[in-house]
Amino acid sequence: MNILIIGSGGRESAFAWKLSQSTLCEQLYIAPGNAGTGQYGINVNLKVTDFEGIKALVLEKGINMVLVGPEEPLVKGIHDFFLADEQLMNVPVIGPQQEGAQLEGSKDFSKQFMQRHNIPTAASRTFTRDTLQDGLEYLATQGLPIVLKADGLAAGKGVLICTTLQEAQQELVEMLNEAKFGDASSKVVIEQFLQGIELSVFVLTDGNSYKILPSAKDYKRIGEGDTGLNTGGMGSVSPVPFADEDFLSKVEQRIVIPTVEGLKAEGIPYKGFIFIGLMNCDGEPYTIEYNCRMGDPETESVLPRIESDLVDLLLGVAEENLIEKQFTISSKVAATVMCVAGGYPGEYLKNKVMSGLENIRGSIAFHAGTGMQGDDVITTGGRVIAVTSLQDDMFTALQQATLDASRIYYDGKYFRKDIGFDLI
Repeated sequence: MNILIIGSGGRESAFAWKLSQSTLCEQLYIAPGNAGTGQYGINVNLKVTDFEGIKALVLEKGINMVLVGPEEPLVKGIHDFFLADEQLMNVPVIGPQQEGAQLEGSKDFSKQFMQRHNIPTAASRTFTRDTLQDGLEYLATQGLPIVLKADGLAAGKGVLICTTLQEAQQELVEMLNEAKFGDASSKVVIEQFLQGIELSVFVLTDGNSYKILPSAKDYKRIGEGDTGLNTGGMGSVSPVPFADEDFLSKVEQRIVIPTVEGLKAEGIPYKGFIFIGLMNCDGEPYTIEYNCRMGDPETESVLPRIESDLVDLLLGVAEENLIEKQFTISSKVAATVMCVAGGYPGEYLKNKVMSGLENIRGSIAFHAGTGMQGDDVITTGGRVIAVTSLQDDMFTALQQATLDASRIYYDGKYFRKDIGFDLI
């Protein structure tokens, strides 16, 4: 098969690494890809939302399957674009259609979906500019801290945890009246704050059956000890020690099955990944959010633990026979440490030459924000490269990933040295 991956981050690097190992994959293309994905396939310089450009590539290269990495093309309807085009309609797209992608594209939609299907989640209400006064009054009746979420996609920045009523009311005004997050905050979900430990569970579904992928926990804060600003993710581990068989059984029965069955009952076709952001509240799982794709950097920890042929699993999604596919997970532990650019998550350094990649010993380097300048690998993004180690135990995996992260050099490099330490 000729397969196209859409995206350019660490998640897409991990997909490229995994898909290239399959005997079912003849040629792999990545659009646009990065400096690391080129070792697994051919990079094609296309924007992820350039649907016409993607169509031309699919037809020119005889692409047999498209795997969509990031959320933006899914929320903008790339799957629907394929289905509506006579030349593309028979090319399977792994990733939901626009309606299903609203699980991530609209916080209000996903909260109402959870409520309709009795999926455990924090209590919430949604407000618009027209109901701002009601929102301010509602805040005054709620306990603190309180969570404000922009309804739409806000590049991971649209969630605020407010610790005082004054702060919450001020933020609500800025979000609704002053478009703090642009169109994304034309609606705001006000949500009860859940106390507990976060983790993520990933599901691959063909719309009928599903496979539950390994659990993972990511680390969002820039500073060690989980301090400082939020980021796209500074590292991750899989599996999550506290997500034992009993807890994951609750997740499956109370959240995964009602989600898949709920989509089916509402006539929402869904072929692809569902990322379920969870809170473990004293052993009880609550859903924080859905994403319509795999997470990053969790993918870099999850995929190395999947022993099955991923192309075969994706064919199961495309052909709606996922239930028949073999699915095995390694008992080993994966730890991922993300090296970021100096200044990130604020304004950060770019175009710094990288060296030392050849010195990595016991890990895989998944490129994220990298490019090529002549023969040099350079930094192009805030999150630059994810270093993942797969080992027999958590301590060894964390130690190896951290050690290998220190072997890479570029001006301004920073990484957290305490990823996963809270789990040991």
